[in-house]
Amino acid sequence: MQPSEFNQLLGNIDLYLLDQILKNRFTTDMKILDAGCGEGRNAIYFLNSGYQIFGIDQEELAIQYLRFVAKSLNPNYDSHRFQVGQLEEIPFHAGAFDAVICSAVLHFAKSESSFWEMIHEMDRVLKPGGILWFRMTTGFGGILEQSEDLGAGRFLLPDESERFVLQQKHLDRLLDMGYDYLEAPKTVLVIGQREMGVFVLEKSIRPILEERNNF
Repeated sequence: MQPSEFNQLLGNIDLYLLDQILKNRFTTDMKILDAGCGEGRNAIYFLNSGYQIFGIDQEELAIQYLRFVAKSLNPNYDSHRFQVGQLEEIPFHAGAFDAVICSAVLHFAKSESSFWEMIHEMDRVLKPGGILWFRMTTGFGGILEQSEDLGAGRFLLPDESERFVLQQKHLDRLLDMGYDYLEAPKTVLVIGQREMGVFVLEKSIRPILEERNNF
């Protein structure tokens, strides 16, 4: 297969998401939300391969473009699965999705409270037993020692970008919310610039089981 054919099938998919696809993490019977989908970088493969992919993004033009792409690839596809909206207020009902993916979006949170609003909204629309996959800027490899603390969880990184940085305390709180790692967390340090982490978690079904046992 030529590179152009790969691109036609995969789009510009996040390689770390492709890794999960190759591990059969997702199936076509799952409803998947791309939280912060943009113009569909990570949606093309799912659209091409018969998955039930949904998306949300704050940019109306990006959603319009993705709706056009979806219809171009499959004229029968319900393009209104892609909605304009904020991650702090996702326009889908509770427990709607079997998986939520979020690539390079959460580090644009303006504060700790904004970050947790997005996390809690993704948690709300994710079914118990569902998969949460996200990739964002992290602070585990000594990068914070080279960065300026701007407050509210945000840092000025050596690459001169301002980002909300995920730290161990945030992961600990996620686990306290009832998430378990499906894989050990991974980070990649771009030396002297920034660090990016990939996280694959499962939402626990234990609270539901405990509730049922009370009847």
